[in-house]
Amino acid sequence: MQKNLYRPHPLIQIASVDEKIRIGYEALRNELAVLLMTQDVVAIETYPGTNKARLIQELSGLFDEVFDTDLANYSGEELDAFLASDLTDDRVFGHITHKTIKDIKHPERSAKLQADFDDSTGKRLLIGLGSSLYCNDALIWLTSVSRWEIQLRFRRGESDNYNAGNFKEDPLRMFKRGYFVDWRIADRHKISIWDRVAYVLDDDLVKTPKLLSKQAVDQALRETASKPFSMVPYFDPGVWGGQWMKEHCNLPQDKPNYAWSFNGVPEENAICFKIDDETFTLQAMDAVLFESKNLMGAKTVARFGREYPIRFDFLDTMEGGNLSLQVHPLTDYIQRTFGMTYTQDESYYMLDAGEGAHVYLGVKTGTKLDDLMEDLRAAQRGEKPFDDARFINNIPAKKHDHFLIPGGTIHCSGTQSVVLEISATPYIFTFKLWDWGRLGMDGRPRPVHLDHAEHVIQVDRDTEWVHSHLVNNIQLLHEEEGIRQERTGLHELEFIETVRTWFDKPFEIDTGNTVHELMLVEGQTVLISDPDHHFEETEFHYAECFIVPASVKRFIVKPVGEGKHALIHAFVRGTREDDYGNS
Repeated sequence: MQKNLYRPHPLIQIASVDEKIRIGYEALRNELAVLLMTQDVVAIETYPGTNKARLIQELSGLFDEVFDTDLANYSGEELDAFLASDLTDDRVFGHITHKTIKDIKHPERSAKLQADFDDSTGKRLLIGLGSSLYCNDALIWLTSVSRWEIQLRFRRGESDNYNAGNFKEDPLRMFKRGYFVDWRIADRHKISIWDRVAYVLDDDLVKTPKLLSKQAVDQALRETASKPFSMVPYFDPGVWGGQWMKEHCNLPQDKPNYAWSFNGVPEENAICFKIDDETFTLQAMDAVLFESKNLMGAKTVARFGREYPIRFDFLDTMEGGNLSLQVHPLTDYIQRTFGMTYTQDESYYMLDAGEGAHVYLGVKTGTKLDDLMEDLRAAQRGEKPFDDARFINNIPAKKHDHFLIPGGTIHCSGTQSVVLEISATPYIFTFKLWDWGRLGMDGRPRPVHLDHAEHVIQVDRDTEWVHSHLVNNIQLLHEEEGIRQERTGLHELEFIETVRTWFDKPFEIDTGNTVHELMLVEGQTVLISDPDHHFEETEFHYAECFIVPASVKRFIVKPVGEGKHALIHAFVRGTREDDYGNS
């Protein structure tokens, strides 16, 4: 099998848009100059992380007055105090905010800005998050920055959290604030103004902004939600990271390792359109927010709203170390404590495994919670290493094993593994129990959350129960010459269904009007086609995550090359109109 076909920056070819992308600040100024012939007020709605200062610098010369509306909102310490209950003092965890952009408007300052704007004349620019609220007749531009680029700007000290002034703060705290507060407020506002937006500005490349009409963006999103596509993954080093992704995913070799890859998580990933010979990047969440039913299907939307429920990501410990020993919350706990509606149920599919690969999963039979927590706390105090051999099952792992991890189950991947996590979308609610006595990449101890963990660890998930319920719980669904189809998970306490198909000839999948997330886990390449010819045949390679939207009623999977291929696909149990034993 060739190992170099993986595309770290996949593109979505858009055939239905013939509009030219305007590229660069000069092109933006030219477009504005034309618009200002008939328009007096432009509002640039800036998503948190946008380089607003550069936009003002480059565009303000076209206007008689510029109003920075962020100056009329809470900021700095007053914003910290206003958001305190959502931010919390924890380094990692906050509470999902219910606030909106209107809630963070400073009463006196916003009233003064409104009065100043109402008294102004000529060509005026309103710029900031919520800027269009000051003028109902404004022509709206909306900026877009991918979540990963926002995080990189945090790390480089180029961006703060919204109006926080916290440049170069601990990146964990900055991400937490984005996840629990900034992006929630910004997305709610984006939804509320989307129908009024005239243009979308891609600000992923600070020196090279790109502009499309919102009509063209809508059309590109509709096309994306009508055919198979891949999101743009990201890759990040970690203290336990391995070397497998460097080779198999065509990544830069200058990093010490790659620990994580998020390759199937719309909340974190981007989508990159190719229109003619140019590209245009959006947050993948825009497809979720504005093409929900076409992308996910009516039943999935009825259950999850505008949240995409399935997550694919990689954990690479090949020639690396163990992940932290950890546990995820139960549904009731994540709802009460963090404001999430569903929990971080997971599974480990072993995409590859070296000699000595293993998974820590569940507790040894007879383990008492008090004894376990006492040993963990002694380790956290530095009195002794945690006695994992006494308390935790250590299970040998081989390629294509599938370990199921409902919330409340202690687990982690050991070294010499490449894990494909097939899980529910929540992804930061990891209660670390023991990190093997090491420091993080920043030289600081990584956060351990024993007080949270103690409330959710299920000690009845012991040796016998784990082997019976969570290790390779595989059921044959269908077999014929050249095809073997198996249900591999997930556990009945989890809502995701996973089906693996071994094949050396084409076969068909009926989506059942629900979204499917897929990956070729054995073999070189597959071709995905529509028997009804609604989309062009599309090629995907080994280890590339791709999505088949609910609007694709059925599709054919064709192997390329000789030998056995294996495809795993996941969907939300109970949302298919005709699924494997579910309705």
